[in-house]
Amino acid sequence: MFDDSNIIAGLEIGTSKICVVVGEQNADGALNIIGLGQSRSRGVRKGEIINPEQVEEDLRAAIFEAEQMADVEIRSVYLGVSGGHIRGFNNRGVHPVVSADREISQDDVDDVVKNAKAINLPAENTVIHAVRQHFFVDGQDGVTQPVGMLGARLEVDMHVIHGHANRLQNIVRLVRATSLEVNDVVFNGIATALALLTNEQKELGALVIDIGGGTTEFVVYSDGVIRHSGVLAVGGDHISNDLAYGLKVPLTRAEKLKLEYGTALPTATAKGQTISITNDLGLELKRINHEHLQKIMSLRLEELFQLIAQDLEQAGLTDYLRAGVFICGGSSRVPGIVQLAENVFQMNVAPGHASAVSGLTTALDQPEFAAAIGLVKFGSLKNRRRAERPFFKGFIGRLLQRS
Repeated sequence: MFDDSNIIAGLEIGTSKICVVVGEQNADGALNIIGLGQSRSRGVRKGEIINPEQVEEDLRAAIFEAEQMADVEIRSVYLGVSGGHIRGFNNRGVHPVVSADREISQDDVDDVVKNAKAINLPAENTVIHAVRQHFFVDGQDGVTQPVGMLGARLEVDMHVIHGHANRLQNIVRLVRATSLEVNDVVFNGIATALALLTNEQKELGALVIDIGGGTTEFVVYSDGVIRHSGVLAVGGDHISNDLAYGLKVPLTRAEKLKLEYGTALPTATAKGQTISITNDLGLELKRINHEHLQKIMSLRLEELFQLIAQDLEQAGLTDYLRAGVFICGGSSRVPGIVQLAENVFQMNVAPGHASAVSGLTTALDQPEFAAAIGLVKFGSLKNRRRAERPFFKGFIGRLLQRS
């Protein structure tokens, strides 16, 4: 058995699968992935719980598999969340420096951060993350550590991610029903970016897109900090729905056709070709136009990328992505998806792979496990500063106070 105090578990309850990744953190802070458990996800729609009983059953199966592989008992997890109700935006806090000598103190920093967090959210919403970007001292931008500088006006930009408190609490309560503690709640988009991006890529500027079964999360980093985030309630399941409608086949058959014949860009070889659909006895039921199938998939994926591109254009971030675009999630396996994304974004696009982590190649090489690996990395980073930030001041503490 491993030392449980060094064990960190990440849990992603997705629309298509429930995934648990277990990591071991050594004394130097290095992370090694030692366990992976997954199960189908039957009670989740667009990233949110719709059948708690089914989700709990599937969750227990994934936890058991991860414990068996890692040879540990999982007692707590870092929980990834998604859903169309989650929003991200940037907010600026302002604080006058009132000391006689105008020297900025740590108290001034704490006050300006507090002011940046004091935002007018809907009453039913709660903050999941408030990520510090850069400080301004008397209009000087790009300040990373203002303590000790002289100034009359201190400002800070923060990226705030928030969501509906009750809908978030539903998933927390469900996990706790399995006797697991929730260390913290993390937006899946941030977790995925933690898993994929190096510090250099964050500095250069990068867009991370995680295409899941029911949702697509995206996050932009630039100058080393998060600049933008969002969720689209569109994923791989919607491609299957489009195929079922467009080809006039059952949804289960559409899913199989997507996996066997699908591509993000129509191919020349598909022109004039048909696909035979047979029953269990091998008798032909109908024939499907292969080119039509590919066009349906291509249009849906192109629309997805265009929505993200338009969002980044409105935010004025397109020119800051010098490291390019990184795609992961189960739907990133679709052949031709990198080329399609390059056509839309007009920049380099690459499949995302977990960085700065060692261990199970079965997890590290699979794009659908990026978020869960990122949750483990989030936990390892939080362990390093645990003494600086009391547990119940975080997201879980706020939920407990509301319940």
